[in-house]
Amino acid sequence: MRKISATWIFPGNQPPLKNGILICEDDGTVVDLIDTGGHLREQAGLEQYSGILVPGFVNAHCHLELSHLEGKISEKTGLGEFLGAINKFRNSEAEDQEEAMKHANFQMWNSGIVAVGDVSNSYSSLETKRTSKMHYHTFVEAFGFHPSRAEKAFAFAEFVEAMFREVGLPASVTPHSPYSVSELLFRKIRKKALAENTILTVHNQESQAEIEFFLKGTGPVFQHLSQTLALDISHWEPTGKSSLEFTLSFIPRENPLLLVHNTFTSSEDIEILKQQRNLENTFLVLCPNANLYIEDRLPPVLLFQNEKMNICLGTDSLASNQTLSILNEMITLQKFFPKISLYDLVEWGCWNGAQALGLTDLFGSLKPGKKPGVNLITGVDLKGLKLTEKSKVKKLM
Repeated sequence: MRKISATWIFPGNQPPLKNGILICEDDGTVVDLIDTGGHLREQAGLEQYSGILVPGFVNAHCHLELSHLEGKISEKTGLGEFLGAINKFRNSEAEDQEEAMKHANFQMWNSGIVAVGDVSNSYSSLETKRTSKMHYHTFVEAFGFHPSRAEKAFAFAEFVEAMFREVGLPASVTPHSPYSVSELLFRKIRKKALAENTILTVHNQESQAEIEFFLKGTGPVFQHLSQTLALDISHWEPTGKSSLEFTLSFIPRENPLLLVHNTFTSSEDIEILKQQRNLENTFLVLCPNANLYIEDRLPPVLLFQNEKMNICLGTDSLASNQTLSILNEMITLQKFFPKISLYDLVEWGCWNGAQALGLTDLFGSLKPGKKPGVNLITGVDLKGLKLTEKSKVKKLM
């Protein structure tokens, strides 16, 4: 049994407790969370820390498969060039892939992450995930912009999904993005998602180029598809509407949906979301460090917050980030959006991520009976309750 106290305890989905006490079994199971009213008395066996205690973090969007591309792709090139670089380097560096994935997995665990929503295009990450201490939900991406590829792309995605499920790892087939999935492939994914009630995720409005492609059929995404990938896109006609509206026309309202990046999502898009989705099972996943790495731009976070959207956090991949740390994502948001409270950041990085992946029975909050992980964050402005660039995380349980 361990009794742990800190200057503040942020339970994940409840108001913070000053000088509270967290009681856990040695295996990390929460026994009790005591509100001392801010008045902590000395007692035997009590561990006391300066900083804040939070549950284990949930990384709602990662690409473990791309870990071997760390440092290989230039920053701030824009999505079109980034996608081209991924296509160029993905297989040429593949001999280092397994070791890189193991290192990235350890990096996430060591940074206090307990669960990951990971995007995969193959089953190469299976062994790393099977032996990991973290919980993984694998989103198997289906690609295929030309309708002629729909059958083959869907069959391969189902095969990869089955490989994960056979060893007891949760997985679901999901579309990569609106500009890389044909209507026929979208319909196949939709039918399966409805039948199995699976969680879906999709890259959404990550760049201005994506918006231009749907409005006008031109720009960097058009060039990536037609020139870099040399695809026949003669069947494509711009919709004249946002890419989000196109995506939502194929996503079942009943299924949980994680929209990732949302860098160029507007207030008009939010209104469309409200009209077409149940917001309780709709989540906006922010990956701010990756957004800065690729587009040098951040999403309109305060808009999402004002509209009371469910926000959660991801790291993207080491191809587009320096680290796979949810705390670092929180620090970046605190730096650029100082009005965001620490309570909200913890909720986004813990509870909301667990909600998005359907894991609130296991993670996300310091609730008795759960084993959510316990992190100590130091280097915090304890008077203003703000993260700083000196903030660090130590995994306690």
